[in-house]
Parts: sequence; C-alpha cells; structure tokens
Amino acid sequence: MKRLTALLLLALFSIGTLTACNTVAGAGKDVKKAGEKVEQKAEDVRDGK
Repeated sequence: MKRLTALLLLALFSIGTLTACNTVAGAGKDVKKAGEKVEQKAEDVRDGK
C-alpha cells in the first residue's frame, strides 16, 4: 500500500510539474527526471528498502 501511495503521489507531482513547463525541452527534462525517480523507487522496492 505504501508503494502504491508513493507512486500515486509521484504521478500527481509529475503532472503538476509538466503543467508548469513553458517549453517542449523543459517538458522532456521533467519527464526524464520523473522516470528516474520511478526507476529508483522500483529498485528500492526490489531491494527491500
């Protein structure tokens, strides 16, 4: 349940960040950063952290 909550919060934060972008390049950087955070969280869950 904690994992689901964390992912939902991350998704909401990502959506908020994307709406604040003024350029396509900025949106790309935001998506990349969000993807890195999701990947890190998935690795943490896999490793039992």
